[in-house]
Amino acid sequence: MFKKILIANRGEIACRVIKSARKMGIQTVAIYSDADKHALHVQMADEAVHIGPPPANQSYIVIDKVMDAIRQTGAEAVHPGYGFLSENKLFAEALEAAGVAFIGPPAGAIESMGDKITSKKIAQEANVSTVPGYMGLIADADEAVNISNEVGYPVMIKASAGGGGKGMRIAWNDQEAREGFQSSKNEAANSFGDDRIFIEKFVTQPRHIEIQVLADQHGNCIYLGERECSIQRRNQKVIEEAPSPFLDEATRKAMGEQSVALAKAVGYTSAGTVEFIVDGDKNFYFLEMNTRLQVEHPVTELITGVDLVEQMIRVANGEPLTITQDDVKLNGWAMESRLYAEDPYRGFLPSIGRLTSYRPPAEEATASAVVRNDTGVYEGGEISMYYDPMIAKLCTWGPSRADAIEEMRKALDGFEVEGIGHNLPFLSAVMDHPKFVSGNITTAFIEEEYPEGFEGVTLPQEALRNVAAAAAAMYRVAEIRRTRISGRMDNHERKVGTEWVVTLQGESFPVSIAADHDGSTIKFADGSSKRVTSDWTPGQSLARLNVDDEELVLKVGKAPNGYRLRTRGADLKVNVYTPRQSELAALMPEKVAPDTSRLLLCPMPGLIVNVNVQEGEEVQEGQALCTVEAMKMENILRAEKKAVVAKINAAAGDSLAVDDIIMEFE
Repeated sequence: MFKKILIANRGEIACRVIKSARKMGIQTVAIYSDADKHALHVQMADEAVHIGPPPANQSYIVIDKVMDAIRQTGAEAVHPGYGFLSENKLFAEALEAAGVAFIGPPAGAIESMGDKITSKKIAQEANVSTVPGYMGLIADADEAVNISNEVGYPVMIKASAGGGGKGMRIAWNDQEAREGFQSSKNEAANSFGDDRIFIEKFVTQPRHIEIQVLADQHGNCIYLGERECSIQRRNQKVIEEAPSPFLDEATRKAMGEQSVALAKAVGYTSAGTVEFIVDGDKNFYFLEMNTRLQVEHPVTELITGVDLVEQMIRVANGEPLTITQDDVKLNGWAMESRLYAEDPYRGFLPSIGRLTSYRPPAEEATASAVVRNDTGVYEGGEISMYYDPMIAKLCTWGPSRADAIEEMRKALDGFEVEGIGHNLPFLSAVMDHPKFVSGNITTAFIEEEYPEGFEGVTLPQEALRNVAAAAAAMYRVAEIRRTRISGRMDNHERKVGTEWVVTLQGESFPVSIAADHDGSTIKFADGSSKRVTSDWTPGQSLARLNVDDEELVLKVGKAPNGYRLRTRGADLKVNVYTPRQSELAALMPEKVAPDTSRLLLCPMPGLIVNVNVQEGEEVQEGQALCTVEAMKMENILRAEKKAVVAKINAAAGDSLAVDDIIMEFE
């Protein structure tokens, strides 16, 4: 077995590989850029080598720098993780030439399957169903428009060497095809060093289901079930699960056997994933093969008990698989929620900054529940603008799909993140969405269910009353504490009243509190009551309570006369007033937000790629004004209405902060 391996990656996947290597008694080497000097993967590894400036194209994907780190440390093998050099045949060839094992497939398989154009041709030759499209190289935007018309809108414009949602655009008309082609080329060049683009028909209302395969160097190949990856935003997976709630055993077997046949056709070894789109009649079509470990691999590990990273290392060491197809049994259900540094209230735009609070739920593994958190960050660390915005992958397992969802709900409620924008509220909202809970989902789920974007969750009445009761009980405890630290003698302490008015989500609940040694009974104006018990003390940022014997988890923030409480995707400003304070508060005028309708504000920290208009130019609704790049993704900012550009404050190459003024309109 290898004594030392180098991980040619960063973040949570580098940490994930280190964990399996450590379990196997293998030493690890991390590589890092200037931006990652204090990163978690650097701290976890046995050794670490600096390889350059923050941009990936000057550090992590420079083959010569990685090879130099291998020579410095004497690493015998390299695990590439995903992204970066994981599907780069030149890197695999360089390792082979240096006598270093690549913990991945052969260079020939990477070239054949890693290139989406070539892989589709091979799949067609192997009688695998493929999506209609144009597999040749496309010279320019004009040709892209012509091909799109021949294929028929809508079309998917994709980077040949792409992955992770980079270099992908859906076009519904000529203008979108033209713009999407250029943006896809730019993203592909920046992320993969390969700007080749192809176009295929976009199948509407599809499910995205993928098969995990595992092959050794002795001709053995198996599939380990499927993963449902239909909850996507901008072609980037957000929530995955295994197995799929849609497939039956016959379809699973057919997809698995096709995937294995395709892998064998190209001499594939190691772990890999064959991706399909599946229509409502369970017809499946080959999309691509990812010749690497997938981001969502933990859900497969949770339902099969197979450590895929360990298997990849053993295959690279020349060992035969010890698992046969008959050994693969799918046990229970697993969910994965990707925690991203992006603000769901601002169109999911990237967010960067310091993690002032990062406290994931405790990991656990019992016979009835598993909570797992794959992460590459820590409290006090920085989220950089240079890399993918994923912070962590929160995974849960339960005996059934409903159990896995409930475990995920509780884990998300208990996940504390402060200092940056993040998508925890959105993930919670999806877990409670009736359509998701039913399993009746497609890749259009987010755009169909949140067409105007995510604006938070409106709690149903019963849940709102539970939060109101909890807030009243918590506020009473805080008030008692305040009186006791006032310095007065006990017999002169200010008495804490029993009558309160709780306001939240636009509603007011007059309540009275009857407290005893074990908790509080909160009585509402309609005569109903709720029993609240908890060991929460003022100052704690997470409150775990029981309301009428139902668990309620609240993230607690400070606010005048109350709290900022967050639970199940709802972000609530909660005021707890005395009856007199409530009367006076109702008379206070509401603060009016400033008018920014004549300004184009930068929606995220990022780099101005280009400005498409000039001062004095009249622009039309929907017209592209400029492009901002952040976290390897290009974002086109468009005019919301017809206007004249009065002043432009930024130029290509400028780095801007959130809400910096890019241009002003008359």
